[in-house]
Amino acid sequence: MLVWFTCCIGSVIAGVITFYLAKQDNYPLLTLNNAGEERLASAEQLPELEQTEGMGTILETSDARAQIVANFLTRHDSPLKPAEYYGQVFVEIADRYGMDFRLLPAIAMQESNLCKSIPEGSYNCLGFGIHKRGTLGFENYEAGFERAGREIKQNYIDQGRTTPEQIMQKYTPSSNGSWAASVNQWMAEMRYDDRQLGRELKQPGANVMEFVGEVAGESTTSAATEL
Repeated sequence: MLVWFTCCIGSVIAGVITFYLAKQDNYPLLTLNNAGEERLASAEQLPELEQTEGMGTILETSDARAQIVANFLTRHDSPLKPAEYYGQVFVEIADRYGMDFRLLPAIAMQESNLCKSIPEGSYNCLGFGIHKRGTLGFENYEAGFERAGREIKQNYIDQGRTTPEQIMQKYTPSSNGSWAASVNQWMAEMRYDDRQLGRELKQPGANVMEFVGEVAGESTTSAATEL
């Protein structure tokens, strides 16, 4: 009985220590390799492990894209509610035009703090068509996202602009680079579904074609199409 009690106490103490360490600066993460084996990795190790052992982020293990966007919207208290609905809207527009589902919400975060700061009544969250000649307005958020997705695909991605830095050169050429840096950070945050990891693991030159749905270019019946 004494041995059993000692083992239990030891397990509890080990668990407490592990939990405490997980809260420190290295942010250890429980991840899975290709064989489905669990292992503990710090945030600093994560990019290397993804390359060498096939470590998958949440994006690579299941199609949780809409929920990831919804989490992003909720985390930043966006007025886009219900968040689950708008998460699906962003994903479906991205699939329709063949782009990474994170791009439009990342731009919306950079341009308007996820629709918190927009010209009154414009439903224009992406700074799209806003210039000294006037402001492009839409009848609802969905219409704004749809128009921006279509034109970013045609006038940016199809022209070879496939990183935030390349898009920035045309989208907001007066930026000193901060625009692209922020978009890279928001895309990283959604990649890992974690705000702190987005800050720590952001990399320049995020590929806006990295997570593209298989139905890109196909017609989709959904709330996003019923504008």
